[in-house]
Amino acid sequence: MEKIPLYIMAGFFVFAGISHFTKKNFFMKAMPPYIPNHEEMVIISGIAEIILGIGLLFSQTQALAAWGIILLLIAVFPANIYMATSGKFKKIPQWLLWLRLPLQLVLIAWAYLFTN
Repeated sequence: MEKIPLYIMAGFFVFAGISHFTKKNFFMKAMPPYIPNHEEMVIISGIAEIILGIGLLFSQTQALAAWGIILLLIAVFPANIYMATSGKFKKIPQWLLWLRLPLQLVLIAWAYLFTN
């Protein structure tokens, strides 16, 4: 029972990483203009999410993967701000775009639980 949150987080990041490839245009649109090489960044972040999600599942790599997830969440935070402020995501309710920002902190805290 205590492993369920770990499996949920791992699955969440693997699924999110796969989404970078199946919904690449969505992630490209979320990239702030000042970030270079949008397509490469989307691919790299997708691969990172998949690897880090899988890494959570193994005791040998769990802490490193959790720290990687924390760093990744910090790194993608500007894209979440851009999504909330750009006006490009009219199909997503504005309140939901803004809610994602503090949810990043929840995800960081959740990942931190697996750093020991």
